[in-house]
Amino acid sequence: MLAFSRRQPARQVLEAPKGRWPRNHRNKLQVNSERKGHWNCQQEEYTVMNIPLIIFLVMLGCCSNVVFLECLTKVHPGCGNLVTFSQFLFIALHGFIFTMRCGKEQSKIPLREYIIMVCLFFGSSVLNNYALNFGIPMPLHMIFKSGSLVANLFMGMVVLRRFYPRHKYAAVALVTVGIILSTIASQSVKSAEKPAVDGPTKAPPSGLDRSSPATLALGVAILTAALLLAARLGIFQEVLYRDYGRHSQQALFITHTLPLPLFVPLLPDIYHHAQLFSQSEPVLLAPFGAVPKLWLLLGCNVVTQYLCISMVFRLTEQCTSLVVTLVVTLRKFASLLFSIWYFSNPFVAQHWLGAALVLAGTLLFTDPCGMFAVQTII
Repeated sequence: MLAFSRRQPARQVLEAPKGRWPRNHRNKLQVNSERKGHWNCQQEEYTVMNIPLIIFLVMLGCCSNVVFLECLTKVHPGCGNLVTFSQFLFIALHGFIFTMRCGKEQSKIPLREYIIMVCLFFGSSVLNNYALNFGIPMPLHMIFKSGSLVANLFMGMVVLRRFYPRHKYAAVALVTVGIILSTIASQSVKSAEKPAVDGPTKAPPSGLDRSSPATLALGVAILTAALLLAARLGIFQEVLYRDYGRHSQQALFITHTLPLPLFVPLLPDIYHHAQLFSQSEPVLLAPFGAVPKLWLLLGCNVVTQYLCISMVFRLTEQCTSLVVTLVVTLRKFASLLFSIWYFSNPFVAQHWLGAALVLAGTLLFTDPCGMFAVQTII
C-alpha cells in the first residue's frame, strides 16, 4: 500500500500532457527545461525525435525545397500561386488522412486558437508584401527579414517577461549582423552583374509619392509591424503548446486547411499554370510512365516543403520560439550560401565576414563547451 501511494504522483504527472498543463507542473517543466542543455528545449520522456535530427531534417527539407522552387520559377516565374496551393492542399490532405484519421481524431486545441494563429500568419505575410508599394528598396526589405531573431527576442521580453543571459543577446546580434552583411553583399553582386532595366512596377497606393521620405517611413513602419507580428506568432505557438500539450501535427493540418478557401479567387491563375505545366517535356518515371517534367519538379517541391514545415512545427513544440527562429534563420543563411555556389556568384570578402559572424554567433548561442552553463533564463 505504501509503495502504491508513492507511485501515484508520478502517474499523475505522466497523464498531465493529455489535457491542459497544470500550473504547478508547467512551472516545474519550465525550470527543468532551462536546466537541461543550452538550447532550452523541453526534452521529456515522451519526446519522439531528438533535437539534432529535427534540425538536420529542417535544413535538408527547406534547402532542397528552394532548389526545386528555383527550377520551377526559372521556366514560369508566375507559378507561385500554383506552387503554394499545391503545398497547402497536399499538407491538408496528408493531415486529414494520417493525423486526423479521416475525421476520427478530434483536435486537442480549440479552433479559436488556430484562427488567431492563421490571422497572425496571414497578417504578417500581407504586410510584408504590401510594404513594397511604399518605395521600400529590395535590399532593405531583405534586411528587415533578417531581423527576425531580434524581433523574437524583443517579443519574448515583452510578452513572456523572459530575460536571457548576456551571451544570448550577443549571439543574436552577431547572427543578425552577419546575415545582413551577407545579404547586402549578395544584392550588390547581383546589381553589378545585371544592369537596371526599366519595367512595370507596382503602382503605389493612391495619394502617396514613392519618392517622399514620409512614404518610405510608412513602408518601414509596415515592415516593422510585419516583423513583430511574425515574432508574436512564434511566441503564440510556444504558449499554445505549453498550455494544451504538444500537438504540432494537428496544428500543421488545421493551419493549412483553414486558408484553403482564400485560394478561390486565384483558381483561374492556378488552372492556367497547371495547363502550362502539363505542356512541359515528358520525363520517363518507371512506375507511372511519362510524366511532365514540371509536374515532377512540383511534386518534389511539395514533398520537401512538407518535410521542412512539419519539422519546423515539431521543433516549435520542443524548443522555445527563439531557438526555432535561430534554426529558421540559419536555414535561410544556408540557402543564401547555396545559391551563391549554385549560380557561381563571387564570394566576396563581405560574405566571408558575414559567414564568420554567423558561425561565431551560433557557437555562442549553443555554447557547446558549456562556458555559460551556470547562467539560466529568468
